[in-house]
Amino acid sequence: MKAVLCKSYGPAENLTLEEVSEPELRPGHVIVDVKASALNFPDVLMIEGKYQSQPEFPFSPGGEISGVISAVASDVDGWKIGDAVFGGSGHGGFAEKLAISAKGLKSKPDSMSFAQASGISTTYGTSYYALKQRANLQPGETLLVLGAAGGVGLAAVELGKAMGARVIAAASTDEKLAVAKTAGADDLINYSDGDLKDKVKALTGGKGADVIYDPVGGPLFDQCMRSINWYGRVLVVGFVGGDIPRVPTNLVLLKSCQLVGVFYGAFSARFPDDNAQNFAEIMSMFEAGKISPLIGAEYALDEYAQALNCLAERRAVGKVVVNI
Repeated sequence: MKAVLCKSYGPAENLTLEEVSEPELRPGHVIVDVKASALNFPDVLMIEGKYQSQPEFPFSPGGEISGVISAVASDVDGWKIGDAVFGGSGHGGFAEKLAISAKGLKSKPDSMSFAQASGISTTYGTSYYALKQRANLQPGETLLVLGAAGGVGLAAVELGKAMGARVIAAASTDEKLAVAKTAGADDLINYSDGDLKDKVKALTGGKGADVIYDPVGGPLFDQCMRSINWYGRVLVVGFVGGDIPRVPTNLVLLKSCQLVGVFYGAFSARFPDDNAQNFAEIMSMFEAGKISPLIGAEYALDEYAQALNCLAERRAVGKVVVNI
């Protein structure tokens, strides 16, 4: 079978597409014939050696997949050959076949494409965990979403609206904001001029947002801390802006606000039942038409470098997917 391999840390161009042995079926696992693998920013960090958990060389990037089960271990119940599934894999998705734990899989609805299914696990899982468990977002509250046209940002916009919040979408271009508007955002902020705080204050009568969802970090983080309402919650989701910001703890005190970390991978591993309940609710929202995962760009397996660079260069709108 074909697989994209990372044998040393560096840019996407260092990866190779090779013929490799098919994966071995292990206890508790199934083999999935991969149809699509969606990208997330950790994929970029992983091939550069910058992620907090690194697989051994050689490895394939691609942390979430969808496909069809082609083999089932004898100790696995609930799945059979031919079932269409999706789920998070951590890595290994840029391959024609993948051995994956049966516990991490979910059934793909007929109404959901393989591309959509491949991209829903991490983005919607992260954003719903952030808004539900970490922020306790309430109907009528104001939610500010940075990076609102990216994978997790766009999911946060849709989920925030489905949860009854007023959503302010913030992004770096008007084109990206138009996508967020289509996803349900009530108000839009273009922060390409570096001004976020004053625009948030203008839209909220000087109060600021009740919840701020920040997957960007960098210099915008300080403005987030100055844009939060009294008793507000600032969600630290990621750092696609590059720099990991320092926390102005004096503002935490002055606003009586909370600075809340969002580590979805650890949550899903520590609290699998809660995560399963979250996903049951997410899938109900999909079936009800309240969310619709946007696939912004699709690439073939041999275009893996272009796909990764689309994400690394922050050109992605919605999910970037590699079709296998």
